[in-house]
Amino acid sequence: MATCSADLAPLLGPNATAAADYICNKFSDSSFAVDNTYLLFSAYLVFSMQLGFAMLCAGSVRAKNTMNIMLTNVLDAAIGGLFYYLFGFAFAFGSPSNGFIGRHHFGLRSVPSSSFDYSNFLYQWAFAIAAAGITSGSIAERTQFVAYLIYSSFLTGFVYPVVSHWFWASDGWGSAFRTDDFLFGSGVIDFAGSGVVHIVGGVAGLWGALIEGPRIGRFDHSGRSVTLRGHSATLVVLGTFMLWFGWYGFNPGSFNRISPFYTSGNYYGQWSAVGRTAVTTTLAGCTAALTTLFGKRILTGHWNVTDVCNGLLGGFAAITAGCSVVEPWAAIICGFVAALVLIGCNKLAEKVKYDDPLEAAQLHGGCGAWGVIFTALFASEKYVREVYPSRPVRYGLFMGGGGRLLAAHIIQILVIVGWVSATMGSLFYILHKFGLLRISGDDELAGMDLTRHGGLAYVYDDEDETESQKQRTELRKIESHPTPPSSV
Repeated sequence: MATCSADLAPLLGPNATAAADYICNKFSDSSFAVDNTYLLFSAYLVFSMQLGFAMLCAGSVRAKNTMNIMLTNVLDAAIGGLFYYLFGFAFAFGSPSNGFIGRHHFGLRSVPSSSFDYSNFLYQWAFAIAAAGITSGSIAERTQFVAYLIYSSFLTGFVYPVVSHWFWASDGWGSAFRTDDFLFGSGVIDFAGSGVVHIVGGVAGLWGALIEGPRIGRFDHSGRSVTLRGHSATLVVLGTFMLWFGWYGFNPGSFNRISPFYTSGNYYGQWSAVGRTAVTTTLAGCTAALTTLFGKRILTGHWNVTDVCNGLLGGFAAITAGCSVVEPWAAIICGFVAALVLIGCNKLAEKVKYDDPLEAAQLHGGCGAWGVIFTALFASEKYVREVYPSRPVRYGLFMGGGGRLLAAHIIQILVIVGWVSATMGSLFYILHKFGLLRISGDDELAGMDLTRHGGLAYVYDDEDETESQKQRTELRKIESHPTPPSSV
């Protein structure tokens, strides 16, 4: 502001200083309005991804569990809204604090301020519920409703906010936004959350699915994999396009501001970086989709639309960390490798008899981890200077920046996996031991829509049901003492 007034005053007549201050204040007010409007619009885009998650989940499960999975997606948003308001935002961004966890702004106290406006809360809440939505896909079709309520509250209110504080808050121990004492003299560049969002959600889902075990019929008596197809490829494609659309708020929106200029009087500013981020996001997803298409064709002999949709989303999850600091050509490499990572993780999951109806752990955990490594290899010096002007200039190993950024990113992956395993893994194990995690075998065979939610979503026939099961349409009371869980 002082620079603006000093530059403008010589051009004005009498009362030049006062006139310059007035004009510059007006420009500053306009800049705040533009940036907050941009962030709110980005928040709306990210929130629209919940519809994408809901459609993708609904299409990926069997019809007898449609209402159950749709309800869990609605409640992820509702529960996350309250718990992130009460605790999560404070744990994540409650500065000044220590490097581990925030301690201010509980219930949005002292908001708005010079650091945060309400738009910041809304945007970060949309990210928190995205992490919870990832987890719900891994444990679909066999999880008790009370378990959803408990894990979603814990994840959005505590587990995820702590991780986001580490790497996104100005005083987080691994953050690139610190003013000093950077991790490995670098800090972590996880711009929109390949690690903070996707690895957190993927590892949480991994533990939930591991502890409760595969769905009935997912593997036959000899241990061979049996495909339990989702009931609607139409919903899968619709959900994928909704997620694609929302990702343009997820990645470009993570700038939080669009008005800053990099060179005064130039056509190039942060608005250009926002556009470039949208381009890298697009290229990574498109490349991953095509790589998956031909890769699965070679492996299975089919052109499978569901696999292509998952590959596309895997590319998006991978580019999320480095979308703002890599060249467009590097995004193509990111998407290509992300598709291979997803295919490999799915093959490994089959071999170890791991069942994830939406491939959420493989997609978000595996591709998210690759995205974190990719950023440490391909981050551009020029773009790192622009996006993170206050940090030491550490950039990608393959771009001549040395190995410090890679070391910081490897630490990020390890600590996220450890933290989520210790917290969410323990929670799922406790729920399992108390018989609160998995539904009974009879309920699973009948479908949770019928036994837990008042009736069927459709008139339908599932391929894996017997005739006697198809004829059973009565709503059964939920047993007060569920079938004891099998041992892990």
